[in-house]
Amino acid sequence: MVEEESSPLVSPQNYEHKNEEPNEKIEENNTLAIVPILDDKEKISSHVQEKGIDSGIQTSTGGSKDTDTALAKVESEKRLALIKAWEDNEKTKTENKALKKLSAVGSWENTKKATIEAELRQIQEELEKKKAEYAEKMKNKMAEIHREAEDKRAMIKAKEGEDILKVEEIAAKFRATGNMPKKFLRCFGY
Repeated sequence: MVEEESSPLVSPQNYEHKNEEPNEKIEENNTLAIVPILDDKEKISSHVQEKGIDSGIQTSTGGSKDTDTALAKVESEKRLALIKAWEDNEKTKTENKALKKLSAVGSWENTKKATIEAELRQIQEELEKKKAEYAEKMKNKMAEIHREAEDKRAMIKAKEGEDILKVEEIAAKFRATGNMPKKFLRCFGY
C-alpha cells in the first residue's frame, strides 16, 4: 500500500515528453519515490523494478493494476482538491454577494429612516407654528373679550353716574318744591 502522509508517487511537473529520461529522487527514510508519468504504465513498473525502488506497490501479481490504482488515487485526490477549492471560492463569492446586498438593504433602510425623520421634524415644526398661531389667536380673542368687558363696565359705570346725577337732580327738585317722591312713599306704605 501507499502511505498517504508522504509525498505523492508522481510529480507531473517534472515530465513533459514521454521519451525524456526522468531524474529520479529516492528518499532514504521513506519508502516512496518520485516516478515519472509515462503513457505506458508497464514502463513505469519496469522502471521501478530496474532501479530496485521499493515503491510500496505490490508488483508480484498485478503491478500494473497497483500502479493504476495509485495513479487513480492521486488523480482522485487532485480532483477532490480542485473541487474543494472551487467550493470554497463559490461559498466566498456567495457570502460576499450576500454581504453586499445586506449592506445595500441597510443603506436603503437608513436613507428611508432619515427621510421619514426629516418629514416628522418638518411636520412638528409646522405644528409648532400652527400651535403658536392658534395660541396668538386665542390670546388676541381673550384680549378682545377683556377689552369688550372693560367697555361694558365703563358703560355701566357711566350709566350709573348718569342715574346718580338724575337722582340728585330730582332730589334737589323735590327739596326745592317740597314735594315728596311718590314712588318712594309707596314702598313705606304712605
